[in-house]
Amino acid sequence: MSELKQQKCEACQADAPKVSDDELKALMREIPEWVPQSRDGVLQLEREFKFKNFKKAWAFHGKVAQLAEDEFHHPTLTLEWGKLTVTWWTHAIGGLHKNDFIMAAKTDALLAEME
Repeated sequence: MSELKQQKCEACQADAPKVSDDELKALMREIPEWVPQSRDGVLQLEREFKFKNFKKAWAFHGKVAQLAEDEFHHPTLTLEWGKLTVTWWTHAIGGLHKNDFIMAAKTDALLAEME
């Protein structure tokens, strides 16, 4: 499999397939810091990013927001003092699509650029 962060999101329709259990296991190996969470029966990917202060968390928030706009795939972003929680899932299918793993990997790459 090519590196997820190098891939682009593809447009998703309501009939797009969710990742299978086997795909989930394989893709999770690519983004080990992320945690699959089920909320109201919807599987999502989540990661908490910790920073020294609000300003750094806010700066990262802006980078993730710009990434989301560039790829036209939007997460839930929860900004707190010294922390940004990012949650990816595909609204159109009510679960996880490969796009979410691509975006998680791209989010990780943004963090690496800031360090």
